[in-house]
Amino acid sequence: MNDPRLDKIRERLLANLGPAEIDLEDESALHAGHAGAASGGGHYRLRITSAKFAGLNLVTRHRLVYDAVHDMMHKEIHALAITAVAPSEI
Repeated sequence: MNDPRLDKIRERLLANLGPAEIDLEDESALHAGHAGAASGGGHYRLRITSAKFAGLNLVTRHRLVYDAVHDMMHKEIHALAITAVAPSEI
């Protein structure tokens, strides 16, 4: 069964960042028993490639990702590990 949160995160990233690649993994099962898991928020690992990251520092890249999913943070997403690269960095 596909987690609808994964689809929602992908849709937000596609709409806001036009990525060439998205690799999104649900790692929630690895954090069972963790306080964040009790709230129902998932733990995710994201690798995203977007031309919008070209020339931007790491903090700005992460801010763009968080801006895309801001309303999901602390409710549907407890933790999001991000690797954000520009196509020229692959």
